[in-house]
Amino acid sequence: MKTRGISILGSTGSIGRNTLRVVESLGDEFLVVALGAGRNVELLAEQCARYQPELVSVGTEECAELLRVELKRIDAAPPRVTIGEAGLVEVATHEGAGCVVSAAVGAVGLVPTLRAVEAGRRVALANKESLVIAGELMTRAAERSGAEILPVDSEHNALHQCLRGERREEVRRLVLTASGGPFRTGTREEMERASVEEAMRHPTWQMGAKITIDSATLMNKGLEVIEAQWLFGFGADEIEIVVHPESVVHSMIELIDGSVIAQLGATDMRHAIQYALTYPERRTSALAPLDLARLGALHFEPPDPERFPCIALAYRAMRAGGTAPAALNAANETAVAAFLDRRIRLTDIPRVIARVLDAHAARGVTDLDTVIAADAEARQHAGEVIAELSSAKEPARSLPKATHAD
Repeated sequence: MKTRGISILGSTGSIGRNTLRVVESLGDEFLVVALGAGRNVELLAEQCARYQPELVSVGTEECAELLRVELKRIDAAPPRVTIGEAGLVEVATHEGAGCVVSAAVGAVGLVPTLRAVEAGRRVALANKESLVIAGELMTRAAERSGAEILPVDSEHNALHQCLRGERREEVRRLVLTASGGPFRTGTREEMERASVEEAMRHPTWQMGAKITIDSATLMNKGLEVIEAQWLFGFGADEIEIVVHPESVVHSMIELIDGSVIAQLGATDMRHAIQYALTYPERRTSALAPLDLARLGALHFEPPDPERFPCIALAYRAMRAGGTAPAALNAANETAVAAFLDRRIRLTDIPRVIARVLDAHAARGVTDLDTVIAADAEARQHAGEVIAELSSAKEPARSLPKATHAD
């Protein structure tokens, strides 16, 4: 079997670390050629020592110097070190990488992921924001270059598996499942008072801070609806969300004859990662098999639109099209960061997003500059709304400041 080169954007995050675990479990099938990270220099140095990539990228020159010092301390061979967005682009387009795992968090992953697609790489996509912000650009670039975009998000990975062998005209709808997050059974008042620590207590998944807060507001499902549109070619009226607290059914499709096909699996991202890396083949997994007899029962319920208005905001942006999803994502990222800084309440996040969407005049996505400009405008407006909200009232509970780092 021929060894394939792999690059990872976001190697020190949850998806990146799990990708490296999958690579190890697959033996000699993959060779790590490049790693992109941000500020977690100590972990990146350990990864360099273990996997010996040719190239790495870090966020700043200071991080680069710290990495060199750490590599020398642990007596590891130094790779070539690059910096910032340009460095991530080099990682994404490394000539030895046939597959690029896009796992950087947020809009920072947009340009490197787009460049990987333009270069014709297979992209194992965990950075949903790339498709939310610039789905039209991504899909257009993939058509030109022949790149494959394979989803790593467990929900879209499940849909990809369910859709194998089905004809588009025979599929009535896609059903994305949601755990419901830490406030699935909470009241609106409890969400108003929620601390960062309470919002970070996800019931089933261990994830980075930003995506965990998105799960608490269910914005992650809203973003996933937009992502599914671009991955699978379904419209807003053909994609639904259902809350499934056990997180065993990762998503479903309904066919026109009423049949429902679901993908079930353990709550472990290594399954989806391995599927994306080895598709169309399947490999024996290191994971324990799902024990159906121990599941007991599976529950499903509709999401509450009153407690989770972010879902409706995402559908609104999706239907508006153009740059509206980019504005939605930028406002959400800005608001989530403000909540993690304890400047606003959890329930202020959808308020910020709604204000930004109200003011945003969506325009067609013709090029990357248009998307970047819409992103910047929305972030600025969101910052202004956040300043207004934070000065008007005390944020929830003054507790020790949380870190944004994974």
